[in-house]
Amino acid sequence: MLAISSAVSHDLIKSVLNPSISEKGEMLAARVSMAVAILIATLLGLNPPGFAAQVVAIAFGLAAASLFPTIMMGIFSKSMNSAGAVAGMLVGLIVEMVYIFTYVGWFFIPGTNMLDNNAANWLFGIQPASFGVVAAILNFLVAYIVLAMTKPAPKEIQDLVESIRVPRGAGAAQSH
Repeated sequence: MLAISSAVSHDLIKSVLNPSISEKGEMLAARVSMAVAILIATLLGLNPPGFAAQVVAIAFGLAAASLFPTIMMGIFSKSMNSAGAVAGMLVGLIVEMVYIFTYVGWFFIPGTNMLDNNAANWLFGIQPASFGVVAAILNFLVAYIVLAMTKPAPKEIQDLVESIRVPRGAGAAQSH
């Protein structure tokens, strides 16, 4: 809960949306985001979307669809910009969530699914908990398409990525 409230209040609101927010406003945002997280966790606890293994599979699918490609592009593509990364993350996350909700139910509410959750209805025979790979591929595609239509990351960001790849003081590889 602390990580969620900190991420929303400081990382999202203070750093991106409203840099001039007061400490009091930041604390209020942290408390509200923590309350929302508690409410969501409670609702999911009362009506879990599946067994523990299914929930973990869904969580990994969501990470694969949104975070994994962005982390990989951050490591291996110096020119990847924020517009491409964010667009890719959004597409991956939305595609993954819509696919899951189509078969499991919107926000895991029973009876709200549009298709029966069986292999005959799955796209390419991929079950909802395993669709993260497809969404990750879409994430990569969208990110690179947006990158091609926008400017690459600024030089200082590219230099930062390069400095992380090759730390200061690291010499050439030695063979014995």
